[in-house]
Amino acid sequence: MRFKKIIVFILILTFYACLKGFADDKTTLSLEKAEIEKQISYALGYDILEQMKGNFPLDPDLFIMGLDDAKKNQPRLSEEKIKDLLTSYQRILRQKQIEKMKLDSEKNRKEGTAFLEANKKKEGVLTLSSGLQYKILTQGEGPVPNPMDTVECHYKGTLIDETVFDSSHDRGEPARFQVNQVIQGWGEALRIMKTGSTWILYVPADLAYGDRGAGDMIKPGATLIFQIELLGIVAQGYYDSSGN
Repeated sequence: MRFKKIIVFILILTFYACLKGFADDKTTLSLEKAEIEKQISYALGYDILEQMKGNFPLDPDLFIMGLDDAKKNQPRLSEEKIKDLLTSYQRILRQKQIEKMKLDSEKNRKEGTAFLEANKKKEGVLTLSSGLQYKILTQGEGPVPNPMDTVECHYKGTLIDETVFDSSHDRGEPARFQVNQVIQGWGEALRIMKTGSTWILYVPADLAYGDRGAGDMIKPGATLIFQIELLGIVAQGYYDSSGN
């Protein structure tokens, strides 16, 4: 059954990830393999139940009964019924995720709008018709890239509370990408930015990742801040500005 395979696969991956963590921890090196497996078994059971309790009004006793029945291979429901119930469960979880994303987006958009409204009044901050705001820290003298060019940049991305979510400096090397392959706010800025410049971009949600967010740190509806240093154009692409 597909759902059983998915659950087993997740448990196997988690098991080996835990084993690696134990191997790296000197305090566990003296434990016998069997003892480690017992501890992992307990930890997995605890973690799974804790996570599920937060997503659904779970009956712990029935959950444990289901585990015991699976162990004995004596299901009280048909495989088809179990499949239907798991499908319904996934549907409920998905709806909860959608509702949470909507609430998060509304909250973050409200905070982002207030931030941008105050920010545009600060000295040196310019606002484009799209709503993108930017501040020039250093004005370069090099060429301006077109949408098809590949550029090299150093950058740091933060939330409006100054939490850093990404940085090429931390990775120790600049990033390379095609101008028309980045978020809209970046692309719009790069098309008017001279090589050698360093700007701060204040990017509204609709010019960033919108209501979907990105990863764990960039929530739905988040306004983002980027400090970008345009180091150079590393590959020129053909671009017909006439649109023909």
